[in-house]
Amino acid sequence: MDFNVKRLAADAGTFLSRAVQFTEEKLGQAEKTELDAHLENLLVRAENTKQWTERIMKQTEVLLQPNPNVRLEEFVYEKLEKKAPTRMNNHELLGQAMIDSGNEFGPGAAYGNALIKCGETEKQIGGAEREFIQSAAINFLTPFRNFLEADFKTILKERKLLQVKRLDLDAAKTRLKKARMADARAAAEQELRMTQSEFDRQAEITRLLLEGVSSTHAHHLRCLNDFVEAQTTYYAQCYQYMVDLQKQLGSFPSSFSNNNQSSVSGGASISVPTIPVSASLPSVSSGRSCSAASGGFNELRSSNGSRKARVLYDYDAASSSELSLLADEVITVSSVPGMDSDWLMGERGNQKGKVPITYLELLN
Repeated sequence: MDFNVKRLAADAGTFLSRAVQFTEEKLGQAEKTELDAHLENLLVRAENTKQWTERIMKQTEVLLQPNPNVRLEEFVYEKLEKKAPTRMNNHELLGQAMIDSGNEFGPGAAYGNALIKCGETEKQIGGAEREFIQSAAINFLTPFRNFLEADFKTILKERKLLQVKRLDLDAAKTRLKKARMADARAAAEQELRMTQSEFDRQAEITRLLLEGVSSTHAHHLRCLNDFVEAQTTYYAQCYQYMVDLQKQLGSFPSSFSNNNQSSVSGGASISVPTIPVSASLPSVSSGRSCSAASGGFNELRSSNGSRKARVLYDYDAASSSELSLLADEVITVSSVPGMDSDWLMGERGNQKGKVPITYLELLN
């Protein structure tokens, strides 16, 4: 095997010189060349970027996959460059259980049909969650991981090289101070000029890389916007799925009023109306229509008269003083002095009782 003994000896001498310089600096027996303030600030910012990127990545992974065992399994498959087995998520498992139980009870029965509809919606939400996780992994986690595993490792490599060049520079300064003979001083001065040039060159390379962290921040900002957009889409899909499910369940005949009444007959009756979710996200036009509806109810209260109203959603009476409602039926409503502003008196033939205004639409 061919190797250069002189080169090996020179490398060993250089390494020993660096070790001596580093040790003497730690002991306070040698001077240390300080980096300029701008470069120090860039180093601090890069380190902070690395630490917070790691923390955000970790918490995002926990959000997307709360199960630590599954995260570990996915990590192993990723390192082995193999695709992890596809498994149903929690929403899909719940949905499948509901569908199976609904089929067991019978799709023709109200409860069985409702279970099947709920199960189908849960599976839709599970599919939306899967798409959200995939989008977040590609557009958010991957760029963050690339920064940590590529860009920042390059910065670390050049930063360590800068440290080596600084040790060489300070060791050359020390040898120049100790040189007594003219020839030794000339050689030390030449070495100092060379190490100073190498240090300045490495400092410039490191500075350029560190200034590139600003571009990393701009890129991560775009990734953050993509992540928020994916979250918005996911939650909007879930919202729409649940609104559609609520409408479907609202069309089922009300058959629980007797149970509700018997459950509260033994004690004080406290009735809190459930505010239904609108079929679409709020908008300016819907805000105006809500204001108009509110104005119609206020006018009804002030006139002490009666109006026809259409029922928007099924409502099960919580006490004998309330009136159960079916969606799309038309009833007569009137205001009673002293009644809570969220309620009106409803009449359907010979039946009469309190009804929540949030379930009503006044007719002209």
